[in-house]
Amino acid sequence: MDPVFLELWQDYWWLIFPIGAGVIGISSGIGKAWERNAKRRHRQRLEILQAKSAIKAASRPAVVAAASDATESHASQLAKLFATHDAVTARWLDYELDVAKLIAFPAMSDGRQPLTAAFLRAQRIADGLRPASPKARVTPDQLSEYRNAVVDYEVAFDVAERDARRLKDSTFTETERKRLDKAKQLLSIAIDQAATPAERQVAYRRVREELDGLIALSDDAIEVLETQVALELAPGSEETDAAPATPTTAPAAENPPPSTTPPPPPSADPWPVPARKPHAPGIRRDPAS
Repeated sequence: MDPVFLELWQDYWWLIFPIGAGVIGISSGIGKAWERNAKRRHRQRLEILQAKSAIKAASRPAVVAAASDATESHASQLAKLFATHDAVTARWLDYELDVAKLIAFPAMSDGRQPLTAAFLRAQRIADGLRPASPKARVTPDQLSEYRNAVVDYEVAFDVAERDARRLKDSTFTETERKRLDKAKQLLSIAIDQAATPAERQVAYRRVREELDGLIALSDDAIEVLETQVALELAPGSEETDAAPATPTTAPAAENPPPSTTPPPPPSADPWPVPARKPHAPGIRRDPAS
């Protein structure tokens, strides 16, 4: 072995302990981060499977009864699936069109969130497989495919909603969260019927400015918000504000009656000067007198 190496080893052999501890610490940190991510993915996967199993278990008796009951037609089954499909869409639109809910749970409009993206994919599939009407002619395979798509659609929304309510605004920075809070305060003014139209318009414009780059509002959400901002003031408030004040004195008559009091006699001097009072000699006159 090289004598130089042996000499260095004899002098610096103790360095192996801090270097080894550092390597072990780094490896441990990497391992813990990987383990946390793996647990989070596993937990989300379990939530999806549990929700899907619960919904399928709840719908299985109805499916079995429908299969065993020869009197139930495809039309009645489609009507039930349409009702479930529309109910999930209504719950989705409750977030999509309500700006206050989007500010409170922004993940529901963020397609970058994995669970929200999965819900949007399930929505497109269910909408694409939906027949034109409950009376449309469908094969048993088409009916089964649409039923599975509706179940997946409902499960995906439940999981995405649960995740959005858990996250809230935690994915934003501190500065962005302050902008969201400011937008929430301004929104309450923009839709407040007690505020003046000018105050509503100013608050509405500032809400749009605060949300710019944070939350993407759909055209329908903007239209609903503008309708709320443009609402009339509370009934009777304009009449109260516009009502003229009650006069404290009676209005003068247009043609007053002639006075019966005789006019005073004319003065020889049109601008008479009042006579000054004489002052006694030796007495100082007050300037104010």
